[in-house]
Amino acid sequence: MDERHLLLDGEPTVGALVDFGLHFFHVAKQLLLNGHGPYYYLPKMESHLEARLWNDIFVFAQDYLGIPQGSVRATMLIETIPAAFEMDEFLYELRDHASGLNAGRWDYLFSIVKYFRDAGESFILPDRASVVMTAPFMRAYTELLVKTCHKRGAFAMGGMAAVIPNRREPEVTAQAFEKVRADKTREANDGFDGSWVAHPDLVSTCREVFDSVLGDKPNQLDKQRPEVSVTADQLLDISSAGGHVTEAGLRLNLYVAVAYTAVWLSGSGAVAIHNLMEDAATAEISRSQVWQQIRNKSVLADTGNTVTRELVTRILGEETDRLRSEVDAESFEKFYEPASRLIADICLSEDYTDFLTTPAYELV
Repeated sequence: MDERHLLLDGEPTVGALVDFGLHFFHVAKQLLLNGHGPYYYLPKMESHLEARLWNDIFVFAQDYLGIPQGSVRATMLIETIPAAFEMDEFLYELRDHASGLNAGRWDYLFSIVKYFRDAGESFILPDRASVVMTAPFMRAYTELLVKTCHKRGAFAMGGMAAVIPNRREPEVTAQAFEKVRADKTREANDGFDGSWVAHPDLVSTCREVFDSVLGDKPNQLDKQRPEVSVTADQLLDISSAGGHVTEAGLRLNLYVAVAYTAVWLSGSGAVAIHNLMEDAATAEISRSQVWQQIRNKSVLADTGNTVTRELVTRILGEETDRLRSEVDAESFEKFYEPASRLIADICLSEDYTDFLTTPAYELV
């Protein structure tokens, strides 16, 4: 994204470079003095050439401040489908600064829809909630990530556990924690060296699972996974997800897309929706699925209706009215109505919008 609040020669600057530059310039030396360092996550990359660019940026920045090369450490998120085919190349390009790779679920699925939106029925994902990490094409992706990282001496980081505890619904929270435990157990047994959680209450569960598998070891770099052999066809076998497209899933996608976009317009990058921490990736996959279903005239398994612009317009109106009843009038008028109009424009357009946040930025 552009950073329109900081201009260079009258033109907006590159947001990622502004963020990195400001942070690195002001805190890198102090972090090193404190015994830590300037550590970063690099999201959204689609090519090893982007990794090469970031390596050049890191080298320049360290020279500029006069700190040792290699002080910067970066973990790259493998959350686009092209990146899944270039994991070795990513690690090579950033070999002097790479900590490892991370598996990013929703952005990865968003990227699949984005790249194969016109590729026919075999590339139409089922309801978002039914695409689990144990789906064969997702297993191929995560197992390849672990094998690639450990082959190159880099750490493999598991995906985000997005559960937000709801103390008013202890039974629901307990069930969610068990799902997190099962997910983290799978990651640890697969060879991941660590993982992400969205809420501090999940740290103990995650640590307990990884400690039970790793014991006293700090990582699982010795787990090389020689038995893993992943093909391009396995990575692209989207139909292996199973499941169906339903009206319930369509409604949820539209609700979440509007709800998240409204919060984004209000200035927050993440929000708890239905006891899950959601970020832009959730809104991106949600609105992309709707666009793809319209494009391919998907038939809803629970109603038999075909997904059309007219159907989406009706359901979007109903879900927007639902949100109207859940928030105060001022917030609805200021953020939710513009968000609903934006989601309508994007989902109903003949042309696919690459990133939701690009037109949303114009509304801020």
